[in-house]
Amino acid sequence: MSDQQTTDQATAELGRLRASIDNLDAALVHLLAERFKCTQEVGRLKARSGMPPADPAREAFQIERLRTLAHDSGLDPTFAETVLNLIISEVIRNHEKIKQAGGS
Repeated sequence: MSDQQTTDQATAELGRLRASIDNLDAALVHLLAERFKCTQEVGRLKARSGMPPADPAREAFQIERLRTLAHDSGLDPTFAETVLNLIISEVIRNHEKIKQAGGS
């Protein structure tokens, strides 16, 4: 096999893998959008009910749950926790804004 054939095969494989990555990135964005739609509703419910924006017990449970899922899936649990903490921070920020707006 020539170097050119090897390069062409590698380029084709790279294109296939990148197309899959692009599809997965799109799915992640859509999943995050759906998740945030749900958490917006949670924020409105909490604001109307006088509940605090943050729920440390729920957050700790979710972090531990996600770490286990990550480990079982072959993903670094620390990385998964970092991502979840970023999401939780954004959710709490949104819940605080909803509370300040009177629950709307």
